[in-house]
Amino acid sequence: MSLHDDAHTVLEKYDAHDPEQSPLRQAYLDHLAAHPDGMWKACGAGHLTASALVIDPDRGRVLLTLHRKLRMWLQMGGHCEPQDATLAAAALREATEESGITGLVMLPGGPVRLDRHPIPAPCHWHLDVQYAATVPSGAVERISDESLDLRWFRYDEVAAVADASVVRLLKHSRARLEGRG
Repeated sequence: MSLHDDAHTVLEKYDAHDPEQSPLRQAYLDHLAAHPDGMWKACGAGHLTASALVIDPDRGRVLLTLHRKLRMWLQMGGHCEPQDATLAAAALREATEESGITGLVMLPGGPVRLDRHPIPAPCHWHLDVQYAATVPSGAVERISDESLDLRWFRYDEVAAVADASVVRLLKHSRARLEGRG
């Protein structure tokens, strides 16, 4: 199965229990149907990306990266690569590379959220498929070249440093962790 096929399957099964996500889910599916290259950065109409919020539920905190180009506190994530067999694998690879933490475990149930956001030309959109991953006991983070900084934030601190998309991702990730989503 190609990454494009996996993305289609993941999105077909995706149910966020959030009515606002249904039209976005359909837009992602329409994008894939219209763009055989819709998984790749080279797709000028936009492309799917994969991200993961790194969570330490035992300590009530998340690890965010200060993105080098955007200069915003965000979850780990980015472009899919040819070696990524699945969207979840792409999200896990990105989270591992950007956090420096090995042994991350994806939350079961597939993506937590979808978030489409504009990006500078030549592309126009990132269609982000957002997952969440928990850290192993004793995990130690290590900053990557893609970040200006890497920092743990308590759940209640996230809204003060990150944009609404990260706040929503945290809210829905916590609900998933607590068995409510």
